[in-house]
Amino acid sequence: MSPVARLRGRKPDWLSDPKVWRTEILAGLVVGLALIPEAISFSIIAGVDPAIGLFASFTMAVVISIVGGRRAMISAATGAVALVIAPLNREHGFGYLVAAVILAGVFQVILGASGVAKLMRFIPRSVMVGFVNSLAILIFMAQVPEMRNVPWAVYPLIIGGLALMVFFPKITTVIPAPLVTIIILTVITVGAAIAVPTVGDKGALPSSLPVPGLPDVPFTLDTLTTIAPYAFAMALVGLMESLMTAKLVDEITDTHSNKTRESVGQGIANIVTGFFGGMGGCAMIGQTMINVKVSGARTRLSTFLAGAFLMVLCIAFGSVVSDIPMAALVAVMVMVSFATFDWHSIAPKTLKRMPAGEIAVMVLTVACVVATHNLAIGVVVGSLTAMVIFARRVAHLAEVTAVIDPDRTAVVYRVTGELFFASSNDLVGRFDYAGDPDKVIIDLSAAHVWDASSVAALDAIETKYAQRGKTVEITGLNDPSAHLHDKLSGELAAGH
Repeated sequence: MSPVARLRGRKPDWLSDPKVWRTEILAGLVVGLALIPEAISFSIIAGVDPAIGLFASFTMAVVISIVGGRRAMISAATGAVALVIAPLNREHGFGYLVAAVILAGVFQVILGASGVAKLMRFIPRSVMVGFVNSLAILIFMAQVPEMRNVPWAVYPLIIGGLALMVFFPKITTVIPAPLVTIIILTVITVGAAIAVPTVGDKGALPSSLPVPGLPDVPFTLDTLTTIAPYAFAMALVGLMESLMTAKLVDEITDTHSNKTRESVGQGIANIVTGFFGGMGGCAMIGQTMINVKVSGARTRLSTFLAGAFLMVLCIAFGSVVSDIPMAALVAVMVMVSFATFDWHSIAPKTLKRMPAGEIAVMVLTVACVVATHNLAIGVVVGSLTAMVIFARRVAHLAEVTAVIDPDRTAVVYRVTGELFFASSNDLVGRFDYAGDPDKVIIDLSAAHVWDASSVAALDAIETKYAQRGKTVEITGLNDPSAHLHDKLSGELAAGH
């Protein structure tokens, strides 16, 4: 068979393998159930009707399953996006919120096409670990309100749910343990008529599919200037959370994802969601962990079905879903929190070996996220701190050694290391301008000149020697360093 024929005959994994097909369907069902209370909660944060969050979760999941760049990742209405757009809805109304969601999607498409995903390479591992650990903490903290001021029966239900998820996989992994937990605890509470908080207590479920339409706002420049800041903030927060989640799933599944396609896909999903009257969203890390780590899903089918099941459950089985005890979903999310946390990162053996700077970056990332409940802020602060620590560390690696000819007619300074704004600041003070012979050679064959600050430092050294009637010869520049030096030398002094 020719390669073309083989390519045409290929089928998705979920069509060719019944086990994968079953795993993806069951994973989609579990995530669909878990999305319902989350979407309702985020709707409350944004100040909109619960149906708006549920519609957003439906359209985000379905669209991203087709256009996204990371298979098996779940996108839906999220708390981070809700926090960004809540003030806009409160001050200007729901129509402006929807318009902002559409504009945010446009921004994401532009940013994605411009290559913003490439910035992920600048996020160090210590920030990634802090991101994961803070995520786990936030997931757990989100469950705490569901365990306060509740009937005593909630606590044994949660403990029983946790026990089921720990021990049921030892019996079989054919059916995801979270799905078994939800079913069993629902049967117990309904059958025994145990009065505990349920999904229905969170808000009314929609009874029909969303209908597309335009946002109810005046299409004027004033509207654009009003929504643009919120839309841009939403675009940045959504992309950062989505790309970080995609990177995390890459590591868990040992597979590669197309970050540029994911960025553009997030924008398309938000545009579609806005036209269907949803509140927008981005990747959901907790539900993604349920899908990928707990349920074992690996394809786009699980993502698509999570959104599809969400609407089917709400519209066709709303009365049944409303009876699911919140204790069951709390137990699932607590287990997800436990499984998500990188326990190895805080083990005493690991902490003893880890550089203090990297530990500080990890802790700072976690602290910022937990304090602000905003993953994006923690990632930005952590990354900037890591860059500062790295710059300080590299700055001290630049060394200068001097060798004077026996006849004292010349001195050779050998510079080693990386010359950039941090290290070049100390370079000027490493030379003996008054005591050196008339000829000075600066050997840069073991160094690299990175920026204008370094060129300016070399110019300053030449100037100081020239003021004493001495000549300086710079040798050993590699091609990039020589090109930068020739381009900028003599052009950086004051007055130019």
